[in-house]
Amino acid sequence: QVQLVESGGGLVQAGGSLRLSCTASGRTVSSYAMAWFRRAPGKEREFVASIQWNGSWTYYKDSVKGRFTISRDNAKNTVILQMNSLKPEDTAVYCCARPKNQYYTGSSLDEYAYWGQGTQVTVSS
Repeated sequence: QVQLVESGGGLVQAGGSLRLSCTASGRTVSSYAMAWFRRAPGKEREFVASIQWNGSWTYYKDSVKGRFTISRDNAKNTVILQMNSLKPEDTAVYCCARPKNQYYTGSSLDEYAYWGQGTQVTVSS
């Protein structure tokens, strides 16, 4: 089993920054790609960003490109989402996920085996 715990959410004004962390326990995720998703109020969960197991490749939702950066520290079993230039439309619960296939970096929710509980991000205008 893998347990994923997110932290770092909060309330920030538009234009501000937040740094989210996802820490894994139970079993290592260092050999797996990892991803961040978010769910805004009244909307479906959506893909935000993913990173290959060794950090060699990253992929972002179009609306966050240039503002968000995903990275990882495999020694600490941690994945980071640095969010800059935040907008009110970024308001959501953000959660990290580990895929079923260790190299999968896509956006299909069905391809992810483990999910964290999420951390709330609220961006005020």
